[in-house]
Amino acid sequence: MTRRTRRPLHLLALALVALLTLLAAGCGGDGGDDGDAQDTTDAGEPVAAPTEPVTITFASWVGNEPNIKKLAKKFQQEYPTITVKFQNVPFEQIAQKLTTQVAGGNPPDAAYIDAGTTADFASRGALVNLDSYIERSEDVDPDDFVEAFAKSTQYEGSWYGIPFDGETTGLFYRTDLFEQAGIDGPPTTWEEFEEAARELTDEAKKQYGYILFATEAAYYWYPWLWQAGGEVLTEDGEVAFTSDEAREAAEFYVGLREYSPPDYLNSNSYDGRVAFAQGKVAMYMAGSWFAGTLEGEYPKIKGKWATAPLPEGDEGCATTIAGDNLVVFDASANKDAAWLWIEFLSRPENMATWTFDSEGSTLLPPREELLDSPELEQKKPVLAGFAEAMKCGVVSAANPKGPKIEQALNEQLGRAMYGEVSSDEALDNAAEEAEKILAE
Repeated sequence: MTRRTRRPLHLLALALVALLTLLAAGCGGDGGDDGDAQDTTDAGEPVAAPTEPVTITFASWVGNEPNIKKLAKKFQQEYPTITVKFQNVPFEQIAQKLTTQVAGGNPPDAAYIDAGTTADFASRGALVNLDSYIERSEDVDPDDFVEAFAKSTQYEGSWYGIPFDGETTGLFYRTDLFEQAGIDGPPTTWEEFEEAARELTDEAKKQYGYILFATEAAYYWYPWLWQAGGEVLTEDGEVAFTSDEAREAAEFYVGLREYSPPDYLNSNSYDGRVAFAQGKVAMYMAGSWFAGTLEGEYPKIKGKWATAPLPEGDEGCATTIAGDNLVVFDASANKDAAWLWIEFLSRPENMATWTFDSEGSTLLPPREELLDSPELEQKKPVLAGFAEAMKCGVVSAANPKGPKIEQALNEQLGRAMYGEVSSDEALDNAAEEAEKILAE
């Protein structure tokens, strides 16, 4: 099992926000109550298994994966009164499916959802506030989760999910091309990165040092933005990407088009894998999913590529993350049982089974205890750099209007890559659009 590319999720999140808004308006309410956990266990005590048999529904796109079935069997052996019934929904459809179910008052009891949609569901009152459950849990240690992944589950200071798996964005590089250019190893700073990109670019041979995608311009700009000390929005929801730090990052990032194949500008990070595999591109920024793609689709270049953390800026390391969270829906009649299921899945040994201990998986566990374990590097050495980078992961301040603002940034930074506007003009234009979006 490999991680699918995450970039379409930003459009998915935008569609989710719009659909939730329309459905909430149509229902004449906020989509649910206050989201507090309604359980039957005495306050302060861990949740007890039900004494009578219950069946809980669990929505995901991974219900047919052998490892999730293995975990479900193990769970029922421990909790014989709880049966987990899987609702399998294709990844591309699950956000809309769940939104429709929430509006109709018949969501599943629990679900495995993209981390980027958690705050949207929580903001509509669709999810159970898990604070009370977590406080009483002997298995869930909130301090053990990587900060950025923990933040992805939170809305207005409370937990509405448990991080279950994730990935970070790192640097893939062609070791054979680096050797040919006389470059000893991967760049560790912005200056080294640009110098390597320049030395690895030979337009006559149609070989380039790096690859940019105008269609995903905003997402791959974020690490540079954060490393420069910039932000997209402030905690108060105000535009922050016109700061001096943001302008520095945008100028550097857009300037990399000089070392990028122009015929791939209109492509995307998944399709761009071909350029890397064919040796037309020496450096490629992607999530750990790309390691599985290379191993599965391009075995002939085994030994000719490697991975490394992203080069660091003045403010140190920073990278984007993606992942999946486990949630309980507020309309569930079996909240306790649903909690016991997601609590069970989040145990370190079960999280390891789902991620790095699974053959072919490029997923990483968002618990520091597991990221620091020697077993991870022993079993999946190609993921070691990504595991290291997880602690540098950043999640911007949650804002329901964030996806629309990202769309504006994406369009304008893409225009800058094509030379239609300068990087400064791109940020100013996007800020103007963002101000209108925030005022809606």
